[in-house]
Amino acid sequence: MKTDMNIRSDVENELRWDPSLDEKGILVKVENGIVTLQGSVPHFSDRCSAEQVVKRVAGVRAIANDIEVKIPKPGERSDTEIAAAAASALKWHFALESSDVKAVVRQSWITLSGHVSYGYQKTMAEDAVRYLLGVKGVLNYIDVRPAVKTTDIKQKIESAFQRQAALDAKDISINVTDSAVVLQGSVHSWREKDDAAIAAWAAPGVTKVDNNLQVQY
Repeated sequence: MKTDMNIRSDVENELRWDPSLDEKGILVKVENGIVTLQGSVPHFSDRCSAEQVVKRVAGVRAIANDIEVKIPKPGERSDTEIAAAAASALKWHFALESSDVKAVVRQSWITLSGHVSYGYQKTMAEDAVRYLLGVKGVLNYIDVRPAVKTTDIKQKIESAFQRQAALDAKDISINVTDSAVVLQGSVHSWREKDDAAIAAWAAPGVTKVDNNLQVQY
């Protein structure tokens, strides 16, 4: 079993290895397999990327992302400029062409509101604005309004799990209340945990997914 020191070393090396991430200002602490990320990064996308990178490291039980976004002067943008860029990004995203999503910007934070028909569109909207220059954070308040009946949600998710060769779903339980899905049980990696949530969000009628799966190595 990996020690906290081993995990910390692996996390730091993985952060340095990722070419899309400026990791120089990130500090890593590990206690009982729980990784805490501190320090600062120049872009909000770096904060999100750092968390995804840590999920790839074996032995990580949980992640606390306390990284601050400190945008350097050349990268600063006014709220008006960010709002215009966000509106364009949402307008031209193929997955959102029939949706009603709006962005409000205050102090470089983007708040998304409106409604979509599928859960994955809510995620896509956030992804569309996450990498814009000058953004310090994103609050996603988009409402999912299903366009189909939700009675067969559980069956469709179970079928999706069975189709995915990379996902071992034998220890996953699916609970559906109205159109909200709760995933419980255990998986073998963060990748499997994320894949399970993605598959659940893709099911027609899903408005919320609570991913309570535990990663057990």
